[in-house]
Amino acid sequence: MIRNPTIQSHLPKKPHVFFGQRKNTFRFLGILLAFLVSVSSCREILEPPPIDLLVDEFVLNEASDVDAVRLGLYNAYRGMGAFLVVAGDFTPDFVQFNGTFTVYNELANKQITATNAAAQGLWGAIYSTIYIANFIEERINEVPGVTEATRTRVLAEARFLRGFANFIGVYTFGDIPQVTTSDVTTNRTIPKTSRIEILASVLEDLTAALPDLPANNSNRITAKSFVTQNAARTALARYYLYQQSWAEAEQFATAVIASQIQTLPAAYSDVIFAEFDDETILEVAYANNSSDDPGTSTFGLNNVLRGRREVIPANTYVLTMLETNAGERRQTIAFNAQQQRGNDNGWSVVKYGSPDEANNNITIFRLAELYLIRAEARARQGRIGGSNGALADVNVLRTRAKAPAANFTTQDIALQVIERERIYELSFEGHRWYDLKRTGRIQNVMSAFSSNWDPKFELWPIPQSEIQRNPALSGQQNPGY
Repeated sequence: MIRNPTIQSHLPKKPHVFFGQRKNTFRFLGILLAFLVSVSSCREILEPPPIDLLVDEFVLNEASDVDAVRLGLYNAYRGMGAFLVVAGDFTPDFVQFNGTFTVYNELANKQITATNAAAQGLWGAIYSTIYIANFIEERINEVPGVTEATRTRVLAEARFLRGFANFIGVYTFGDIPQVTTSDVTTNRTIPKTSRIEILASVLEDLTAALPDLPANNSNRITAKSFVTQNAARTALARYYLYQQSWAEAEQFATAVIASQIQTLPAAYSDVIFAEFDDETILEVAYANNSSDDPGTSTFGLNNVLRGRREVIPANTYVLTMLETNAGERRQTIAFNAQQQRGNDNGWSVVKYGSPDEANNNITIFRLAELYLIRAEARARQGRIGGSNGALADVNVLRTRAKAPAANFTTQDIALQVIERERIYELSFEGHRWYDLKRTGRIQNVMSAFSSNWDPKFELWPIPQSEIQRNPALSGQQNPGY
């Protein structure tokens, strides 16, 4: 692993792209690199060699270098994929421990420590992404021979991914270092910056990126692997939802829905068992081979959820997903009586497949989230019924799921239904923990779920290794850790 102090990363000097094959269909997987990212190995995360990453090790001197560095940026962002699901769905009330790995024991049993490998892995992926984005921003205007269209697009992608990484960082860890340069000396001692300042930079980056991103890509697969305008609009809709800026959240959600670039598949099973479906706005792609398939690693969702079954669906979550209103969305989980023994309830999450199935990819944004964002934003503004009310958006998803139509007339009931819909629709896509925090419901829900729950778990700890390496973080651990 190559490390810049305060920033852990797995970055190639000259990344390259390759073609992956699954079920005799060749698919362009532009963001896949031969060099493995941080989700690829627990050992690499826990035992990184102490090598400083110097700016000169990146090659961005001529036009032919741009694609390699651009793919390095996507590779770093790609490293966040599995960790977002682990943070969003293993930290709260969706799972119970069923394995041997300490990292999942801590998360499922609510005994998280500052040495948790998932926290360290996500931190590393976040700052790898930010670092390369900074490098691109600093250098790309100086590179001769780059067309203006390429320069504009790559800079917009860098700004978007930096904004997205900072957004995840602040809502996962709280106040975090704001890394604004690729200068090694500067990055060795960066203190925490307030979440308010970080979020201001997120909004600036996402807003700046939006007009310069492509509306869509002609290739169906690359359009969903690389950032587009609808990805930026979705990120902004989520940003404003978290900020409780309801009108703006509704505005950006509506823009994505109205674009009709993405559409809801007729069957929810496509969300579970297909990759690059019509609903996807942005997803992290994996190839079907031993070096890249996420089912082969400690943090691979296939391995964690279906292979080793380190965590299994919590009993309370299973009961929720078996409710009539879940409809076909109950296909997120599956039961096998042969696995039912001891504390094992026999249930597994099947939203991420086995190595020979075509559902290894990790969803970052999809259209259903926009309907739920808009439904909540409308309900918060008191618009419940009618064609422009919350109920209409909820029932779009109920219809697709072949579930009974919802029927509510008050804001309180609408918000309760929407929270439940987010469980049915988005579970194991990395939302639940963040949803409970932003709505102020986390203490009530989690204290009922686990006697080990502590308010400190509203934030993940800053990795202890980062505090040891960065003197500006000394004494700055999140409260309670």
